[in-house]
Amino acid sequence: MVTRKNFAKPPAWLLVDPLLQQWLQEDLGRGDRTTEALFTGKQAPAGEAKLILKAPGIVAGLPFVARVFQLIDRNFSMACSLDEGGAGEPKALIAELQAPLDTLLMGERVALNILMRLSGIATETAQYAQRIADLPTTLVDTRKTTPGLRLLEKYAVNVGGGRNHRYGLDDAMMIKDNHIQAAGGISEAIAAVRVHSPYPLAIEVEAETHDQAIEAVTQGADIVMLDNMPPAKMSEIIPKLREINPRIKLEASGNITLDTIRAVAETGVDFISTSATITRAPWLDISMKITA
Repeated sequence: MVTRKNFAKPPAWLLVDPLLQQWLQEDLGRGDRTTEALFTGKQAPAGEAKLILKAPGIVAGLPFVARVFQLIDRNFSMACSLDEGGAGEPKALIAELQAPLDTLLMGERVALNILMRLSGIATETAQYAQRIADLPTTLVDTRKTTPGLRLLEKYAVNVGGGRNHRYGLDDAMMIKDNHIQAAGGISEAIAAVRVHSPYPLAIEVEAETHDQAIEAVTQGADIVMLDNMPPAKMSEIIPKLREINPRIKLEASGNITLDTIRAVAETGVDFISTSATITRAPWLDISMKITA
């Protein structure tokens, strides 16, 4: 079996902390009434808890779990039994937590929401990445993400062995079907975009037909995305595109599933982009249990 790659590097806290603070504020509201009632008039004692897997999968999001509790109380520590990106089976111990009991109770839901969501994405991504791990094609994600969670969801894709396509509209000059319609054609769209394309952004064009792909390469696109083309059709057109421009980068997208991804990769495309690693990822079941 080919070893699963992990491309993950957590985003800067400067970007993540405002998100975590917002989610804590959303959950705590005017205060954790239940927890506050337990410790009215006294300081909460030190507590311990365990994070435990309830389903097989890959763990992603542990740095953010720790940060959630640290934002509530600096007197928090976490000892991990599974590393970030580590795989485990049901009942496996993920980590042991130590903090005042009120801290553990107040941060539990936000921490678990993040951990379960990101672990589910990493687990789903790993399944797709493993199908093509021995081929030179790179698996990438898309902009189909949960509003407010893009930064962390794309990070989870990296943990699972996938790479990131653009984060937002400012990352690349990507001409899609509606841009082509608005411009009056592929040649017109490329010409307009090239004039305003800041260095060093690449120009990518979505092509749904053989003729569109040929036109995009001929007009100097850096990347051509073959959209919703069956593998047989891609195998036929790819040599022609590389003959026009041997350095052209080719991406396949649309209707990518665990059953089809290998056949698509075997056509020789450089990239396969799919939203499935995020949009089809179920949450990984994880629990937190207070032990002391």
